[in-house]
Amino acid sequence: METRIAPHLRSSPEVARAEPILRACVHCGFCNATCPTYQLLGDELDGPRGRIYQIKQVMEGAAATRLTQQHLDRCLTCRNCETTCPSGVQYGELLDVGRTLVNAQVRRPLHERAVHALLRETLTRRWLFGFALRLGRSVRFVLPASLRAKMGEARPAGDWPARTHARKVLLLRGCTQPAMLPSIDAATARVLDAIGVQVVIASDAGCCGAIRQHLNDPSGAHHDIRRNIDAWWPLIDSGTVEAIIINASGCAVTVKEYGHLLSDDPQYADKARRIAACAKDLSEFMLPQVSALKSRLAASSSKAVALQVPCTLQHGQKLGGALESLLRGLGVSLTPVAEPHLCCGSAGTYSLLQSELSYQLRDRKLANLLCSEPTCVLSANIGCISHLQTGTSVPVWHWIEWLDRALTTVK
Repeated sequence: METRIAPHLRSSPEVARAEPILRACVHCGFCNATCPTYQLLGDELDGPRGRIYQIKQVMEGAAATRLTQQHLDRCLTCRNCETTCPSGVQYGELLDVGRTLVNAQVRRPLHERAVHALLRETLTRRWLFGFALRLGRSVRFVLPASLRAKMGEARPAGDWPARTHARKVLLLRGCTQPAMLPSIDAATARVLDAIGVQVVIASDAGCCGAIRQHLNDPSGAHHDIRRNIDAWWPLIDSGTVEAIIINASGCAVTVKEYGHLLSDDPQYADKARRIAACAKDLSEFMLPQVSALKSRLAASSSKAVALQVPCTLQHGQKLGGALESLLRGLGVSLTPVAEPHLCCGSAGTYSLLQSELSYQLRDRKLANLLCSEPTCVLSANIGCISHLQTGTSVPVWHWIEWLDRALTTVK
């Protein structure tokens, strides 16, 4: 794609990185075939090709409009288009630059700015989100049905393993998951303990930075990233831990991009690259451990379950097939699921900011997941789990919770 960058943007490092991405697009339109919002709306401007063209216009000096902003807002950042694209266009990075340029020109209405600020400042602070969630759950009977469903149900975490092991890994303890479903982190620690790996938590670490990054607060995201690097670095640099394990695929894809996100930071760039290289999605880490676990599973683990593979796992981290291989290797019977590539509509804060589209995608995903009447639905991301559970009474679990239950049953 031919581009003519506007003179006033030629010195921008972000635009300099975005231009070759823009040029890689051949405008073939294959991306539209797998774009969730294009599937729903049928509007060229609400598909990757149309959004790329709008970003190109802004980079070439055209004035952004409120409509441009809305078309970019409606993108889930699922990166399905990256998996589909024959030219390897890095759409996610291009979209970040495009949104930054558009938001610099178009001031959002007051109510949108207020909602964005509330989400940025509440969701990213573990203590504050935990307090708000406990308060909401205590008065859920007076809340609207849609908000009541968002509260979710508390699941007991159970005991944290007390044994020590020579093998140690860091576990990201993020922002919303410890409050919403503390059972996920505890289950992770117990399963890893069963194969002789000790989980270590760096108490000063927190939100991975994804929420602020996607809500147009890159400086806030970089602050979160630097804080995490400072918290993890002594354990990484000393060789105390062998990896950073992340059991929320949405956080994993962000941590793996730390090297890119801080590439212009002379103080943190090298550390960020090393941290990113140490980061592993939980499924990625566990795949080689199949033989150590299979013989310990309960017979009930063979019951059919449906698997929802988050976009951040299959498209963001490019680990499509890894979780399926892990579960099948453990003898799990996975039901067939149509349109496994399509987003469930959660997409971080998307379900709160674009609820109409989000719930349409949720219902479409649940129809595909539940058509074979599975005993439960498994996922790998807290956002997907909580979002899907709002639309069904069938249990939706993190796959590590399911594995922990199967192992506990045979003890």
